[in-house]
Amino acid sequence: MGTWDIGPFDNDTAADFGGDLDEAALEEREAMIRSALKRAAASADFLDTSDGERAVAAAALVVAQHPDGERTCSNYGPSEPLPELPADLRTLAADALDQVVSERSELAELWDDAANGSKWRHDITRLRDVLDPPVPPVPPQEDALFDI
Repeated sequence: MGTWDIGPFDNDTAADFGGDLDEAALEEREAMIRSALKRAAASADFLDTSDGERAVAAAALVVAQHPDGERTCSNYGPSEPLPELPADLRTLAADALDQVVSERSELAELWDDAANGSKWRHDITRLRDVLDPPVPPVPPQEDALFDI
């Protein structure tokens, strides 16, 4: 695994994906991101490392356009502008990230054996939570409770 840090583009596969996006025509970039996410989300068997790495990178790009998301800060991600990504990619990105951290993921298996594995999982969870934030429990309303 040619990985130098835990960021979405901090590995050879994701850096290459960022370069491929830069080289593609603007109108092709959304389809490339969608394809990377679909490949991971639809993985019925074991998700291989390179598909997982591309999915994390693609999900980070979707998160970067979310109102609550953070920009991807990496020298290895795409430097050319991306089109506005459609909102339906958020669900697809969340599904892809779920597969990336599942027990059927080679990438998760490798990170579980790495010293920074828990930090990597934490970062994936942060991305996932922007796409589909957990719903906080609703506290009971006192004025709704009354004795009969």
